[in-house]
Amino acid sequence: MLEEVLHVRAPFVCFHVLRDSDGLYLIDSGFVGGIGALQRALRRCGWDGLSIRGILLTHGHLDHTFNVATLAREHGAWVAAPRQDAEHCAGQFHYTGLARVCGWLETAGRALFRFQPFTVGRWLEDGEVLPICGGLRVIHLPGHTAGHCGYLLESHRLLFAGDLFCSYFFGVFLPPPVLNSCPAQFPASIDRVRALALDGILLNHGDNALPEVHLRRARQRWS
Repeated sequence: MLEEVLHVRAPFVCFHVLRDSDGLYLIDSGFVGGIGALQRALRRCGWDGLSIRGILLTHGHLDHTFNVATLAREHGAWVAAPRQDAEHCAGQFHYTGLARVCGWLETAGRALFRFQPFTVGRWLEDGEVLPICGGLRVIHLPGHTAGHCGYLLESHRLLFAGDLFCSYFFGVFLPPPVLNSCPAQFPASIDRVRALALDGILLNHGDNALPEVHLRRARQRWS
């Protein structure tokens, strides 16, 4: 793993931290238990004295946004998210078809775990570059949600691909159909990732393999 990147393995979903000269930036925020996992990970690598400057979301599902309000409040961090996922972030998206199951889970989870709403200060567009770690490019990868995006760390050709797919030692696969708002867009998103010049991929659902291993698995799966 790169010294500027920290992989946080939390219950249900992983997320990532980038270290820049002015502090830390999160890519997603995890679900229940995520803050404790983040604190332990930061202590292990000696980053616990650094402030979180910003939180970037790959999409608006609960397991990626649950800790946003708490972390943003405690650190004074800004929040950025893909514009097409505004309704997801607000918990107001109207699910249809098989994805109604996702809607039921989202509604129940927000009530059961007392989800705290948050304010997005910046809506992101495909292709824009954020001045983080030498340049972090927004890559629109719809399928899981309409706004789902990845973030390309251009200096290291490393893609944070969110929930575009899952990667484990036993296989690479798309998220379950009941969780996907616009599954017809997956093929184009996979093709877009295949066309990128990459040295590695990091995901929110996968094992502890190195980024280059996740990339190799994906190339074998969609060759």
